[in-house]
Amino acid sequence: MDRYKKFFMKRRTELPVDDLETELEREERWRSVYTIYFTMFLMSLGFSIILTGVWPYLDKLDPTAGKVFMGYVVAANPLGQMLFSPLVGWWGNKRESVRLPLLVTLALFTVSSATYSILEVIPGDKKSYMLAARFFVGVSSANIAVARSYLSAATKLTERTHAVSMVSLAQVLGFVVGPGLQAAVTPLGDHGVTLFTLPINMYTAAGWINVILGIFNFIFLLPWNFKEHKIAIKEAMRNEGKATEKETWKSIKPDYLASWTLICGFFVLVFNFVLLETLGTSLTMDQFAWTKKEALYYMGILMSVGAVIACVTFTMIGPLCKRFEERKVMLWGGFFFMIIGRVLCIPWGPDYPKIADFGPYNNVTEYANGTEIVGCPISQEWCLYTPQITITQFFIGYAFTSIGYPLGVTLMQTIFSKILGPRPQGVWMGLLTGSGCASRVLGPVFVGFIYTRFGTYYTFGITGIMLIFSMLWLQFVNERLIAPEFKKDEVSNGPSKDVEIPLVHLRADNTQTSREAV
Repeated sequence: MDRYKKFFMKRRTELPVDDLETELEREERWRSVYTIYFTMFLMSLGFSIILTGVWPYLDKLDPTAGKVFMGYVVAANPLGQMLFSPLVGWWGNKRESVRLPLLVTLALFTVSSATYSILEVIPGDKKSYMLAARFFVGVSSANIAVARSYLSAATKLTERTHAVSMVSLAQVLGFVVGPGLQAAVTPLGDHGVTLFTLPINMYTAAGWINVILGIFNFIFLLPWNFKEHKIAIKEAMRNEGKATEKETWKSIKPDYLASWTLICGFFVLVFNFVLLETLGTSLTMDQFAWTKKEALYYMGILMSVGAVIACVTFTMIGPLCKRFEERKVMLWGGFFFMIIGRVLCIPWGPDYPKIADFGPYNNVTEYANGTEIVGCPISQEWCLYTPQITITQFFIGYAFTSIGYPLGVTLMQTIFSKILGPRPQGVWMGLLTGSGCASRVLGPVFVGFIYTRFGTYYTFGITGIMLIFSMLWLQFVNERLIAPEFKKDEVSNGPSKDVEIPLVHLRADNTQTSREAV
């Protein structure tokens, strides 16, 4: 029996899936890709899981900290990621391997998350320690740059759209699941239990979840499971007829104008999405005179529904890109839907928002619920003369955003990785990741400066113009957003779609058969 098993394993190892890899190598390659999916999920989870609990936890540790400092704590994560993404990406390129950068950053993630959970027992300036812990969690999530770089190296051109859409879905699930896990541990209460002198309550449990998942992720990245297979360069060497990797890199030069265009477009797209999520609660309280409890409740439902819509949209990216060109889906399904979402948020209603103050104003209503004054603050003067956004247009606008954002952001990453070619992409992916982080840092600043001072017309007008300008520029450079391999194919064979040609390989009975694209 053992002899037959060894023979089968040997045949399985030698059996070619195509001229680039064997069946066993393909299984190992996709196992490493699945590990990258989990890593991206965890990095998003590490950011989102503390969002709803960070303010009461900070208030418990230091009642004098204030909400301004809480904003610094939240912004510390994307700031750390933005600063270190290009550096970690460069490290991965320099080593020509992503394993060590991923292991080191995951170790930092685990230690920083544990520090966040033991702040109650650490003597000294607890709020500063919290700020530092969240900053280093952000630094650790800079490994997203090398994760995306490896994803580009470990997938064929025809597999990349599916792989990038799945990794984007993993990130979205991390953002969605995080607040849910925080809610799930609230029965532990404010005091919770003590285990081996370590506090475990509804605030610290979020950090301990990160620690446990970080340890699992670290184990999955060890050589027994994570084996690096860089098939993209093999595919390019075969197509270009080159003998070495360096010769192949030199023969396929990336389009720098297209690359920087996509980085800037990525910033605009993420900025618009982050802005709406940051602004959502305060906007609904101002426009619809909701209490804090009502705003949190209804926005929670709306964001959950939006997340479901986004997940469904992710699953539709593959079929859409088989029928239409990726560039068209990105522009008309991504950017155009986002523009509609912004336009729908410009006030169209005939009424004016209720004013959260008492005074003799026309066309406004003094409104209070007994415990808190609700409505648009009198300190925001634009509330007196700017029409109210209707609930219907806000909900429909959010729905268009929930569809446009996943389409746009996924296909921008896909096209970006393709036009860079098979070369190491760590630094470039670091720049792309850094532009997204800059959006998360600047989004709250934009809300504080533009929205509170100038109102909804300026807020959604400016962001809408940003999207329109980006879409027009992407349309202008449209022909340059094609992978170098496909450009050469169009020159020799005429225009073609990004589809996989069935490959021929040998079956166990030594007869030829064709394999459909996976």
